Parts: sequence; structure tokens; C-alpha cells
Amino acid sequence: MNRDRFWGYVFLSPWIFGFLALTLGPMVASLVFSFTKYDIINTPVFVGWDNYLQIFSQDPKFWNALAVTFLFSFVAVPLTLALGFLLAYFLNLKIPGARAFRTIYYMPSVLSGVVIAILFRGLFDEKYGIINGALALVGIRGPDWLTNPQFALAALVIIALWGVGGGIIIYLAGLQGIPTSLYEAADLDGAGRRTQFFRVTLPMMSPVIFFNLVMGIISAFQYFTEAWVLTRGGPAEATQFYNIYLYKTAFSYMNMGYASALAWVLFFLILILTLLVFRSSAMWVYYEGEMGKK
Repeated sequence: MNRDRFWGYVFLSPWIFGFLALTLGPMVASLVFSFTKYDIINTPVFVGWDNYLQIFSQDPKFWNALAVTFLFSFVAVPLTLALGFLLAYFLNLKIPGARAFRTIYYMPSVLSGVVIAILFRGLFDEKYGIINGALALVGIRGPDWLTNPQFALAALVIIALWGVGGGIIIYLAGLQGIPTSLYEAADLDGAGRRTQFFRVTLPMMSPVIFFNLVMGIISAFQYFTEAWVLTRGGPAEATQFYNIYLYKTAFSYMNMGYASALAWVLFFLILILTLLVFRSSAMWVYYEGEMGKK
């Protein structure tokens, strides 16, 4: 082993140790526990596939949590993608105060989920919240957002939309990487701003949209902090996300073996959805180098 390779492994060793001890090790342990009945206190008892069979055939709470998570994902992910892209598009234009607005939109994405949840608990208050106060100004009586099963999930979608700043920064980087020569050529061909948007901007931004879509799906299916702080999965399990049900199963009901099985089911669900998105990318994601070869 030469000197450079040796020092390379030396500097990599903290990450390797952290990955083995804090990521791979717990994953392997949870896979083993998923085939056992384990309450953390007593010795695990091997039960084979019973946990997985119970999940799919005898657990209505699993299906409810899955439905809530799917509904949230199918609403929140497209909305955050569209809103983030549109905001980034306008912030990329040469308008007064663009830099200040970029900072303002990005700031929420660096706050912790607990801080965001506490902030919106006040905003969504039925009597004193700013949101219902604004609705009252136009003659609309605002609901009790966080205790009404019909509006609790919608409130969490609104919170998700408020945190689009991270996606905006990625979109801005992509927009600023589009060659200006493409827009100049489109101008010479008589293309207006609308045509340029659909024929130049969107195709060139499709890899960035694809990246944000994949990350958005993964994040939405692991949604936990804001819902846990605000609703604990209520009211009437209207916000019982998959991760909340998993957490309760593990640490409230002390059923660690069953919770481990739930975690692996979630892992494969996210994996399948991600693979489906990757398979669909051939139909709508434009990679300039690959298209040039074709």
C-alpha cells in the first residue's frame, strides 16, 4: 500500500467506522429483530415471517398509516416541486431585491422541524392564529386546523409548502447553469418567453426536477417531526403517518420486533417507488450528452 492510499484510508476511517457502527450495524440488527418477538426487555423469540404476515393481513392501523402517508406524498410532493420551481424561476430574473428574497425563502429550510412545528402551532390556533385572522378579514371562519380530522392533514401540507427553500436553491443552481446561447438561438428563431420556457427551460431543468422529485418522495415517506409535535398522529388518526405508527409501535407499545418489520416494509416501499421514478425518467428527463449520442 502506497503512502497516499494509506493516508486516504486514515482520513476515511471516521466515516467508515460511523457507517458500520451507526448505520449498517443497526440495519442488520433490525433485519434480525424483524423475524422475532422482541420487547427490548426480554430475550428475542424467533417467530419467522409472522410479523410480516400480521402487517399485511391483520393490521388495519398499518393500512391507515400507509394511506395517510401516500395521500400526503401525492399532494405535498407535486405542490412543493411546482412552487419551488416557479419561485426559483422568478427569483432568477433580474428583479429588484432578488437576493433578499432568495435569503428569505431559504431561511425556513435551515430551521429544525420542532421549531417549525411550534411556530405553526401558533399560526394555526383557532382563536388567535394569524391564518384564521386573515381568513376572518375576508369573511371566512377558519377551522380548528390541528384538531379537526378534515383539516389536520391539509395543515401539514401547508407547512411542507413553507419549507421549499432548499429546493429553490437547487433549482436556482440549475437555472443559472443553462447556457445563454440556447435562449439567444431561441430569440433568433422568434420564440417568445412562453415558448422558451417550455422548449428550453423545462427540458434543460428536467434532471434537477428529477433529483428533487426523488428526494421529495423519500422525505415525504419518512415524514415525522412536525406531525409528531403538532398532532401525535391525531385527530382520529388523520395524521397517523407511517413513521409515527412505527415509532409508537417501537417505543410506546414496546414491540421492537414488529416495528423492525414495519421499518423494512417502509424501506422496500421507498425503494420500489424510487425505482419506478427512475424507470419513468427515460420518458421525460433530458440529458444533453445522451441525446446528442442518439
